[in-house]
Amino acid sequence: MVLGAAAAFVAALGVFGLLARGGSPPSLPSSPAGMDGAPLARPGAPTPEQIDALQAAARADTRRADTWTLLAGAYLQRVRETGDAALYGRADAALRRALRLRPGDAGALTQRGALALARHDFRAGLVDARRARRAAPEVTKPFGVLVDALVELGRYREAGRALQAMVDRRPDLAAYARVSYFRELHGDLPGAVSAMRLAASAGGEAAENVAYVQSLIGGLELQRGRPAPAERAYREALARVPGYPPAEAGLARVDAATGRLGVAIRRLERVVERLPLPEYVIGLGEAQLAAGRAEQARRTFALVGVERRLLARNGVNTDVELAIFEADHGSARRGLALARRAWAAAPSVRSADALGRALTRAGRPADGLRWARHALRLGSRDANYLLHAGLAARAAGRPELARRWLADASRRRGALGPLQARQARRALEALS
Repeated sequence: MVLGAAAAFVAALGVFGLLARGGSPPSLPSSPAGMDGAPLARPGAPTPEQIDALQAAARADTRRADTWTLLAGAYLQRVRETGDAALYGRADAALRRALRLRPGDAGALTQRGALALARHDFRAGLVDARRARRAAPEVTKPFGVLVDALVELGRYREAGRALQAMVDRRPDLAAYARVSYFRELHGDLPGAVSAMRLAASAGGEAAENVAYVQSLIGGLELQRGRPAPAERAYREALARVPGYPPAEAGLARVDAATGRLGVAIRRLERVVERLPLPEYVIGLGEAQLAAGRAEQARRTFALVGVERRLLARNGVNTDVELAIFEADHGSARRGLALARRAWAAAPSVRSADALGRALTRAGRPADGLRWARHALRLGSRDANYLLHAGLAARAAGRPELARRWLADASRRRGALGPLQARQARRALEALS
């Protein structure tokens, strides 16, 4: 059973107290080497500099499969830093070159699996991770792709076993971060923070990697209802990577949770201007709605469709996120269709939550409640899952259940957006 797997982590990890967040592609080595072992770029060089060096190396010797693989990894790292989904196509092309030169190469298969995860094609990522493991059973890196794919496909028992093997082999940032997420999924938020702090202290191959982990710590602290430690974590991330969008968006959540909604909106406007991903655009629009700025929110929400089409052109599937957006702000029918498609593609607790919310908004709260229970079955304390479950229970005529879940969601200050926090508060008042 999955909780048994979680208990095994506690025993095996000892000092630990564990991506929706989803999978995160492995970053490139900080100083990829050429044929003579000399660095292709100076150690610790920014990602664009490493890309330039790898492109030059690839032009100088087009037959080096490992150079093409490293270049693909650099492109994926740059997507993490900039959100430029067009770079997925370049990574794909580089990996096709690598695999033509060296079919079945474990490094290229691992990187192609990471690309599939970044595009939310979790089944393809799982296939490549398993092929990489068979090709090079002594190598650790394919485990990260393997674990992420299994988690997103809802295969938590297998994910637990793979993650244990990953930690046993090499307890580094990539392993600790995934342990943290696994604990979070099972409702162990203190343990998740402990593991994520170990991930941060382990360091990463790029400054962005550690800033990303610090931002995740902030999100975990908000799930615990602790905005002050969350703010510290986000500011630590910004000290590493000034202007880092996940940290800035996190600070906006802290601002909103502590009564500074106008400050939160201004901060989110800057984030969206720099990186207009659907997550940030939706967050801004909902903050504007919470502040009574309906016309601004309408214009902001129009950007979601633009970004969705851009991501789709680059092979990125965003059905889960868009299902909830459509259910709450657009077409209930469209939201339900997206949620069903998301569940068919990746039957995880995330897609179960989206399907439950879409069913509730489509006027089928009893079915919505059934799927909300499915989303919470591992023990997750995610505030949005709890909110959606509470709203479904209220609409399905289960007031006691609704009260318990809504109160739990409301206690997690900052984990809900300002619009959702108001929704939870009003639903609780109606039940009293």
